[in-house]
Amino acid sequence: MPRLPAILTALVTAAFVLSPAVFGQFGGYEPSQFPIPQDSPKAQPAGYAFAIWGLIYAWLAVSAGVGLWRHGADGGWTRTRWALIASLGPGALWIGIAMGDPVWATVLIFWMLATAIAALFATPLRDRWVLQVPVALYAGWLTAASFVSLALIGAGWGVLTGETGWAILTLIGVLAVGITVQTRLRRAPAYGVAIVWALIGVAANNITAAPVLGVLALIGAVIMGVTAWRCRETV
Repeated sequence: MPRLPAILTALVTAAFVLSPAVFGQFGGYEPSQFPIPQDSPKAQPAGYAFAIWGLIYAWLAVSAGVGLWRHGADGGWTRTRWALIASLGPGALWIGIAMGDPVWATVLIFWMLATAIAALFATPLRDRWVLQVPVALYAGWLTAASFVSLALIGAGWGVLTGETGWAILTLIGVLAVGITVQTRLRRAPAYGVAIVWALIGVAANNITAAPVLGVLALIGAVIMGVTAWRCRETV
């Protein structure tokens, strides 16, 4: 059944896109979910930044639909689909898990990130706007979200360093992974754009209360933006 991966991709994408309707919208962990309440986590982007999920959901849905309709048995798409299924399938449960247990949610989101990056590397050079771009935005946002989740776990349980320290480690981790992925890909600048959006959100969240951290996030956004620009497709 050569169209089976396309059908499965459409099904798990639908489950993923509809998960907020099932579990509710997610705008961050609740402070009470941690031994040390995280009332205004410095590692987290400002609330408006989460609006990118609307774009990601819509573009992934269009991609799955177009893929099923026009590229159902396309080998290039199929190589991407298996990794994407491995990410979106468990990801459909992520909001429900995050509302109950941020530790397991952090474990799951790193799995989602790893498989999303694998899917991004598997995307063919053609069909950029209907396959590569939505996968890149998804993987880019997950790169930031994964380290933010880890930072809240570390700060919330008082591991090693305080909230500011974990926020700085988050910036380092996001840039290390983001730059490595972007430079090895040498394409898919939408991946870096999603990270830039997240880092600007972190800057906006801290520019008044923790201006040094806000400036560092802006510097990180510039670095990531330049990297994405230099790695954009030229053909």
